[in-house]
Amino acid sequence: MPDTVEDMTSRRARGLDRAFDILEFLRVRRQPMRPNEIASEIGAPRSSVYELVNLLLRHGMLDYQGGDGRVFLGRRLYFLGAAYAEQFDFMRECDRALAHLAEETRETAQMCLLEGNKYTVAMMRESARPFRISSSIGELVPIPWTASGRLLVSHLDDQGILDLIPADDFVMPDGRRLDPAAFIAEVRQAGRDGYFTFNSQVDTYTHCFAAPIHQADGACIATLCLVAPKEDGLRNRAAYVDALTRACQEISERLGANPDRLRDARKS
Repeated sequence: MPDTVEDMTSRRARGLDRAFDILEFLRVRRQPMRPNEIASEIGAPRSSVYELVNLLLRHGMLDYQGGDGRVFLGRRLYFLGAAYAEQFDFMRECDRALAHLAEETRETAQMCLLEGNKYTVAMMRESARPFRISSSIGELVPIPWTASGRLLVSHLDDQGILDLIPADDFVMPDGRRLDPAAFIAEVRQAGRDGYFTFNSQVDTYTHCFAAPIHQADGACIATLCLVAPKEDGLRNRAAYVDALTRACQEISERLGANPDRLRDARKS
């Protein structure tokens, strides 16, 4: 019995979903892998993964790397990313803001996002200090480990936060378990303050600062951050918070966020 148009459309959609799963898996894993290893890791049939890998290779979305049939993200993705960056003003505005923050404060400046149920650094400008603090762009980190995490989930209700964050992610790098209720209290306080700062949970010698970038509906879609040596961060706390919040407010207003409405929301 011949396939209906609906059957063919559904099959193509599943194939596209799986192709994106392959690309995303390699982005997160950050190393070349064989198609059979990819199939095993993403829980997909080997035959369909091999077929999709060959298709992605033909279109330049994947390239062979490392020998032994291993593949990784292809050069064509770079050109797609470059075209995206040229047209997406938000990324350019963030890059300008990071450059200004790094120059003004002489600290490492970052733009951070949620990637699914994890936090990630999307852009970074390193400090002008001889001793530099940096992070791996694109690395996925549990939300409760980060200053930005308190702001990036602030638009969710309490249950939404608990549904988003895996229970194991409340275990801090030192093995201590953060009480989810305490985390939610910090989220609400950060939302009222319009920023969050704390001693890093990942690097014990640094102090982290984060402020929210809001879109038109008031939701926090990204943060700008400063990562400073602990003593310098505490000494310059007021100046760093002021620099961050000013930069975020400028970008938020360009995205259509109403500053009066945001101030009213923080007071409520």
